[in-house]
Amino acid sequence: MVFTTFVNFIRSRGPDEFWRKRKIFKLAAHMYGRRRNCYSIAIRAVHKSLQHATLGRKFKKIHMRDLWTRRITAGAEQHGVSFIQFNEGLHKNKIQLNRKVLADLAVWEPATFESLARLGEELDNYGNIKE
Repeated sequence: MVFTTFVNFIRSRGPDEFWRKRKIFKLAAHMYGRRRNCYSIAIRAVHKSLQHATLGRKFKKIHMRDLWTRRITAGAEQHGVSFIQFNEGLHKNKIQLNRKVLADLAVWEPATFESLARLGEELDNYGNIKE
C-alpha cells in the first residue's frame, strides 16, 4: 500500500493486528475452552506450549542417547563384555561407529554385533590387547 500522508500510514494498523492474532489462534486451534477463543488467554497458552515443545526437543535427544546406551550395554553383556570394554575395543581398533548405529546393530544384526563384541574380549582389565 502506498500512503500519501503520514497520518494515513499510522491509522492503517487493522490488517496487521488481524493476521498477528490469526497466527496465535491457529496455534491454539487444538486447545479447549477459552484458551482457543480468547486472545489474551490463548497467547499465554501458546507461549507456554511453545516452551514445552522446545524443552521436548532437548529431552528427546537425551532420552534417545540413553536408550541407545542401554541397548549397546545389553548387547555387549549378552556376549560377556562390559560396555566400557566394548567401547575401548572399538577405539583401539579404530572403529568409529556412533551410538545409534551400534544400537541398531545390537537389535537387528546380532552376528555383526557379536564380532564387534569380540574386539572388546581381546582386551585385559587395563585396556591392553591380550596376546
